[in-house]
Amino acid sequence: MTITPTTSDDELLRRMRSGDAPAFAALYRRHQGPVYRFALLRCGSGDTAADVVQEAFMGLLSGRLAFDPLRGSLPNFLFGVARLLILKHEEPRRRESPLPEPDDDEAEPVLEEACPLTRVLASEAAEEVRRALARLAPHYRDAVILYEMHGLSYGEIATICAIDIGTVRSRLARGRAALAKALRLHALGAT
Repeated sequence: MTITPTTSDDELLRRMRSGDAPAFAALYRRHQGPVYRFALLRCGSGDTAADVVQEAFMGLLSGRLAFDPLRGSLPNFLFGVARLLILKHEEPRRRESPLPEPDDDEAEPVLEEACPLTRVLASEAAEEVRRALARLAPHYRDAVILYEMHGLSYGEIATICAIDIGTVRSRLARGRAALAKALRLHALGAT
């Protein structure tokens, strides 16, 4: 059976689980970019984001991560796995210091065809947004990135973050306000 752009994630997963390597490659190509961008914005490190993506997909391939299509979509599952892996990575530093700002010389993997989000994030103004996002508390950052950058619904974010919808609304409102304040302060300092 041929893999097409319309082959469903469920079909690709079924085929992957029966040993079909091209099915895994198709799933990876389909979902790697958004999961990487989420992880990069969430943790601020290209290396960590790449590690998170690799670990998430290897867990899916090995069966260590059990995705159940009856509980939600594969992209949301992967966002949730990435979020948990980032939290695990941040745990040793959480009490010691705030998240570091991303290094200017930290390279992002080049995507074969840059999507509009990638082009925007490459601009100078977007770099300040990335820095402001990195200064948000992690739980606010999750909600803002998933809603504003990935267009997920409150319900999807609630599932990914294992919180209720009211908490998503609250975190999104507070995260947006903190982000706007940080950007205003930067603009005032730059003028």
